[in-house]
Amino acid sequence: MTNNNNNGEASQNGTPENSAKRLLKVGITHGDVNGIGYELILKTFSENAMFDICIPVVYGSVKAGTYHRKVLGTELNYHIVNTAAEAEPNRLNLINCFDEEINIEMGRINAEAGHAAFLALEQATEDLKNGSIDVLVTAPICKSAIQNADFRFSGHTEYLSNRLVGDKAEPLMILANNLMRVALVTTHLPVKEVAAAITGELVEQKVKQLYHSLQHDFLISAPRIAVLGLNPHNGDNGTLGSEEQEIIAPAIKASVENGIQCFGPYPADGFFGSGMYAHFDGILAMYHDQALAPFKALSMDDGVNFTAELPYVRTSPDHGTAFDIAGKNMASCASFRQAIYTAIDIYRNRQADNEAHRNPLPKLYHEHREDGDRQRHMKPAGMPKAEAKEIKEEQ
Repeated sequence: MTNNNNNGEASQNGTPENSAKRLLKVGITHGDVNGIGYELILKTFSENAMFDICIPVVYGSVKAGTYHRKVLGTELNYHIVNTAAEAEPNRLNLINCFDEEINIEMGRINAEAGHAAFLALEQATEDLKNGSIDVLVTAPICKSAIQNADFRFSGHTEYLSNRLVGDKAEPLMILANNLMRVALVTTHLPVKEVAAAITGELVEQKVKQLYHSLQHDFLISAPRIAVLGLNPHNGDNGTLGSEEQEIIAPAIKASVENGIQCFGPYPADGFFGSGMYAHFDGILAMYHDQALAPFKALSMDDGVNFTAELPYVRTSPDHGTAFDIAGKNMASCASFRQAIYTAIDIYRNRQADNEAHRNPLPKLYHEHREDGDRQRHMKPAGMPKAEAKEIKEEQ
């Protein structure tokens, strides 16, 4: 297994050799304290194997964390640290982001819980930016509760993009699991504004971003991308809308001319209902629910939200605060655990891809090996690649 004594300093620019020899520091925000964030964290790290793949650093509150620990009746203890640099392997490290008393009302929406979520997110984002942690996994927030003078964003994706890159950031929201990877042209936008927001330039840009992410973050050398239409039945030859003919199809054509294997547009209902998604490496949907409704229906508990096209790695579970079951010990941590796996994989994939471009010969050798030899090096489903490599070497 991975050496738990190698604490190593986090760095987004660390060499592949260094990052492969140490456990990554995974920053974790506690989310809305009236939701299931702490339940997800405590359940995930109640499994000792999780400490074999990362050093967790929770950004939250000692008081809130202790409250939830008692509610769940878990014996797992926090290791309180002042900074991520003090985080230790084999411990659930927790940074106390604020000392104020907080009135926790499980399942309720209130500004106090929103402020607590913001303070944790703010400090974690700064640590991600300065390299104190390697990746960030965010527990669910309540978007209405977190709004304040410093948070005027529609969600994590928009806030992190602004803080990490700036006003000109153009992130790509990707939902990923073992079945599919679905990206969005528009994200947290009211349905009545979607059609006006979709332009040929935007669709072409998102295709290009998805193509790059599939290559760089998921190490798919020649990805195939399916693009969905906007209207029912693809507009039915203009009867139900002309966006497919006038905007989306030309954008697909331009993408193909630029060397991207891009197909469509496909009507969303038939595309997912017939299982066509299995034939593509990536899917581009036009709006939020067009992607998330079928994705969540098909992904069960292992879906992950990934913010692509940023110089930092951030993931989250593909569900919300679950106020209806908060405090009842009913939440599944499967998606949250998978978000940690995915963040680690993407971080290491980026390191490997950067190294491959510096020294392409090993990559060419790997791609031309016999399929049977490749099969011996495949990771078990749901396990980060670094962990799978260690298992292989022990056999």
